[in-house]
Amino acid sequence: MLTIAILAGGKSERIGEYKALLPLAGKPLIEHLLRRISGIGDELLICTNQPAQLAYLGIRTVPDLLPSSGSIIGLHSALSAAKNMHVLVLGCDMPFVNTQLLTYLADLAPKADVIVPFFKGEYEPLHAVYSRNCIEAIEVSLRLKQNRISGLYEKVSVHTVGETEISSFDPSGISFFNINTREDLSFAEEIIDKIDE
Repeated sequence: MLTIAILAGGKSERIGEYKALLPLAGKPLIEHLLRRISGIGDELLICTNQPAQLAYLGIRTVPDLLPSSGSIIGLHSALSAAKNMHVLVLGCDMPFVNTQLLTYLADLAPKADVIVPFFKGEYEPLHAVYSRNCIEAIEVSLRLKQNRISGLYEKVSVHTVGETEISSFDPSGISFFNINTREDLSFAEEIIDKIDE
């Protein structure tokens, strides 16, 4: 049993528009992600403070439950709203996620409170599986004004998925490509037809 939560915050400061609805190859960015996660999990949530803009998708939306900013708030909201113990959390701006890798991460969920890829020296916190056991630790982090999701990892049990494991599903690491700038969007347009479905 797995919940998938897409974090679709708000207006991107660097792009200046609502990222979830940025057009990529003629479709909103979030729709590329939704197509790739189809069939995974038994509950789907979108964490957003702009539910009206995503109402057309017909997917349950969840607002931020605490007054703060950043993706850690979206994570808290997702875990609080999920009906399942384990939640696969994805940023809405990741159009090239790999279904097999996501399924692999989900299968590891019972091992720890967090199942997170570690790729090229960095955690991928918005491409990870979290247990609802993390809720209290997130609230502690927020009280301490620690707003980075990776800062949560010292307070809970973490299972890291390394590059060797990742490469068996996604050798290039394109799964973790996210769109933060117009240049990123242009690059995605160039490669989208070359990415394996």
